[in-house]
Amino acid sequence: MNKTNLIDAMAEDAGVTKAEAKKALESFLGNVEGALKKGDRVSLVGFGSWSVSKRAAREGRNPQTGKTIKIAAKNVVKFKAGSDLQKAVN
Repeated sequence: MNKTNLIDAMAEDAGVTKAEAKKALESFLGNVEGALKKGDRVSLVGFGSWSVSKRAAREGRNPQTGKTIKIAAKNVVKFKAGSDLQKAVN
């Protein structure tokens, strides 16, 4: 399912227009992104939670040449599925 399919499904389920569903989805995504940028954790009980963790700088290896390269430190987003979502999938 891509973003367009999700918007179509949300509009049908909620009985709203596609434009309203798109606006709601973009608002949700923007708020999750904003919270993660601030370092907050976003949790939807039963569905899952998003958090940011720091990945330390490390050395890697170029698979083509075998040379050692430096990989910079960065923040990564993690998602942990909630129990309800896990039960629905299994």
